[in-house]
Amino acid sequence: MEKLTLTLQPTEAAVFRAAANIYAAYVAGGRFPHGQEQEYIERSIQEALQIAQRIDELIQSDDEVG
Repeated sequence: MEKLTLTLQPTEAAVFRAAANIYAAYVAGGRFPHGQEQEYIERSIQEALQIAQRIDELIQSDDEVG
């Protein structure tokens, strides 16, 4: 099997961690039937992106001050 190489930028890694946590909560909570993993992965990613976008709207980071 070929080894996969993956390099995420810091922002991508942060959204990945959030999406993974959301997905893990769905799995741990038994929130979806077997066979719907891809749907819940996509849902987790979309929810993580919505959270990140909302935070970006609310908070002015140090490099945005100008």
